[in-house]
Amino acid sequence: MKRRAFVQTLGAAAAGGLLSRFPKKLDRIGLELYAVRHAMAQDPERTLAAIRAIGYTDVELLWSFNNFNRTPAQVAATLRNEGLRAPSAHMSADTIFVGWERSLAIAKQLGHEYLVVPDFEDWTKRTIDDWLEWADKFNAAGAVARRAGIWLAFHNESYHQKPIDGKVPYDVFIGRLDPSVTRLQLDVGNMVMGGGDPMQYLQKYPDRFWLFHLKDTVPDRSSDTRLGTGIFDFKRFLAAVPSLSSKPCYVEDETPSDELGAARSNFQYLQGLEF
Repeated sequence: MKRRAFVQTLGAAAAGGLLSRFPKKLDRIGLELYAVRHAMAQDPERTLAAIRAIGYTDVELLWSFNNFNRTPAQVAATLRNEGLRAPSAHMSADTIFVGWERSLAIAKQLGHEYLVVPDFEDWTKRTIDDWLEWADKFNAAGAVARRAGIWLAFHNESYHQKPIDGKVPYDVFIGRLDPSVTRLQLDVGNMVMGGGDPMQYLQKYPDRFWLFHLKDTVPDRSSDTRLGTGIFDFKRFLAAVPSLSSKPCYVEDETPSDELGAARSNFQYLQGLEF
């Protein structure tokens, strides 16, 4: 085919939407370090090296684990040495109350774009009013975080779908949050196990979810399992995420007997997934 004819054909294909139907893959694949928490507790540096050797490019740190007894400077040096980046970290909810600005400075040192609260203490979320009050605290802390160039985000657990006084607390919480200063991390497996539908939430709030935990579930929704062996349709879901390439996606496999073996299997599944 001559050059002019090829360019014309390519233009026609683009105009007809054909190029948009070409399959895509994840540009970067991350690992939530909770999935390898026992290995990290034994030898963080060696474990991070193994994670990078598998092919992961990103990790999500665990501030609530004190980053496995390493200082921020030590963690940052290890990440650099291994060629890993850490776009986000999980932290305890009370971090926003004491030393919040100091925590934001540490986040910048570690290269974080997001600090994520995975859950609240049980006694702080027994009523809808508790959830509304947490949302107000989040909005205030999120405004401080934005001035520091960081986003405050929230991660969902399965029971966040369980109604309180006829209302789904997660829905109430999202409705109260200010999207100009807060964002959300969607754990698809937790939502499925709680009885929710990640696709419905993605469609209802297309601009609210900016990070993802990729977790599969067994058919009865009682636990998680290796990616691709459960019931969740990752191809359909990932294809529907707007601007996916700019949104960190982390594997989270919570209960494997062989943590690094499961991390390798899950990476290979995502690496080969086209959507």
